[in-house]
Amino acid sequence: MRTLDSATREALAERVRFYRDLGLTEFYRRPVDPALIAQFEAAEASSQSTPADKPIAPSFPPASTEVGDHEHKLDLQEDQAIPPRKPMQALPEIADAIPVAGRAAALQLIRDEIGDCTRCALHTGRNKLVFGDGDAAARLMFVGEGPGADEDAQGLPFVGRAGQLLNNMITAMGLKREQVYIANIVKCRPPSNRTPEPDEANTCSQFLFRQIDVVRPQVLVALGATAATYLLGSRQPLAGLRGRVHAYRGAQLIVTYHPAYLLRDPRQKKEAWADLQIAMRELGLKPPAKG
Repeated sequence: MRTLDSATREALAERVRFYRDLGLTEFYRRPVDPALIAQFEAAEASSQSTPADKPIAPSFPPASTEVGDHEHKLDLQEDQAIPPRKPMQALPEIADAIPVAGRAAALQLIRDEIGDCTRCALHTGRNKLVFGDGDAAARLMFVGEGPGADEDAQGLPFVGRAGQLLNNMITAMGLKREQVYIANIVKCRPPSNRTPEPDEANTCSQFLFRQIDVVRPQVLVALGATAATYLLGSRQPLAGLRGRVHAYRGAQLIVTYHPAYLLRDPRQKKEAWADLQIAMRELGLKPPAKG
């Protein structure tokens, strides 16, 4: 059994806490040496006295390749730092319902209010703002993390490789893309596809909540840990959020993996399909018959 020095144990413990804060407890892609597990857990336990506002050392590395919509980075780079943990912004009250006939116009009013947005630092690297796409009165709405390169170029959410997979997922549910509504936590592409900072997500998500209130979906699907975190207003492991229905802003919220993650680990597609079947059950949908 290999022995880890104290610095390595502390780094491992920080990494465990970081993954768990983001709800990525299931996302380890490489087998872990069983002989290290006991030391790993001991290192985490020994660091539990660390103040909650202490900056966490590891961070996601810059993207080397694009995977459609905002790609989740699962490898950590030790020489970068992420900001201290910050409280989630309180969710706004649910707005009054808008008649179906007026929902497209109401969404346009929100887009007009956003304008050529400079409310956070993300605007400095933006090509096109990505507002949303789909049916303004959709029964099903998907929320991702943020635009990737293809989305930034076209001004539409989920149009890259991850978007193609999302389209396939929608088709498998017996729907067409134009029958659902799709948006993101942030509407500008983060540099190098990094995870949005709390101030960026909190600034932008207020417009997302208004979009949700206008569309009034029966079912809302959170794609990935970041979407789940900012929709539900708290950090929780993805494993604890999946597989059940959450009451959310008058809708039924289902949590599943981000399509970009499924491209990295196709083995999880079966799990994602199980999540989508929960959404289908809530909507009364059956998968299309195979021809």
